[in-house]
Amino acid sequence: MDSFKVGDIIKGQVTGIESYGIFINVNSEYNGLIHISEISENFVRDINDFVSIGETIYCRILGIDEKNCNLKLSIKNINYKARKGNGKINETVRGFSPLKDNLDNWINIKLKEIKETTSE
Repeated sequence: MDSFKVGDIIKGQVTGIESYGIFINVNSEYNGLIHISEISENFVRDINDFVSIGETIYCRILGIDEKNCNLKLSIKNINYKARKGNGKINETVRGFSPLKDNLDNWINIKLKEIKETTSE
């Protein structure tokens, strides 16, 4: 059995599309719903512009109903399309934060390498 946490990004398959949202099959036990308000920051005229039935997508878990094995899901602000190995790097919710968080460390490592090679 999978253990889910709010905030996790999971993969699921689109099993249904209604005017109010997208139904997702997560595994043999859990299903989920992406409400239309959790599809995009912008107005969603047609959900079919975002997904199609049978498509595998990524979703963020917003809520968990363990009693009924249902998940409240979102694709807002994430790269929800499952990659097909095209090699492109896609923007994430965190944007440039990982670069900002690691930049000082990377600079110090490189300066140390440069110092070691010039002192030899």
